Amino acid sequence: RILRALEVWETTGESITALQANTKPALAGDQWVGIKLAPDRSRLYANIEARFDAMLAAGALDEVRAFAARNLDPASPAMKAHGAPALMAHLRGALTLKEATEVGKRDTRHYAKRQFTWMANQMPDWTPLESEDLETRVAAASAIAF
Repeated sequence: RILRALEVWETTGESITALQANTKPALAGDQWVGIKLAPDRSRLYANIEARFDAMLAAGALDEVRAFAARNLDPASPAMKAHGAPALMAHLRGALTLKEATEVGKRDTRHYAKRQFTWMANQMPDWTPLESEDLETRVAAASAIAF
């Protein structure tokens, strides 16, 4: 963050705070419509669980094992990916595979919940689209935008 602030200062002669305060929106308020994807939570959580199971079936545990063999930094993005910390705990013997699976699913659900909370706070006036069907989303967005 400090390097970025110095870079802005050297490039513009202004502090990053002053630059951000003087930044105008790319589009005027009447030139765009805010739409956010907001699927039904119970359906989303079911999809998260199914996707985690599919990832395991497709070799996620072997992938995490390969990362572990490379002695990657635990703070690296690959080692913090959804489910990876729980699967690493399983490989260390701290969790059964069933426990690691439940922890990985839980952590992913919690991440999704944080996204909902963030959208609610950052985009309170945006129109939520709940449908998971692309054609329905496009039709709804078109009806709102035009």
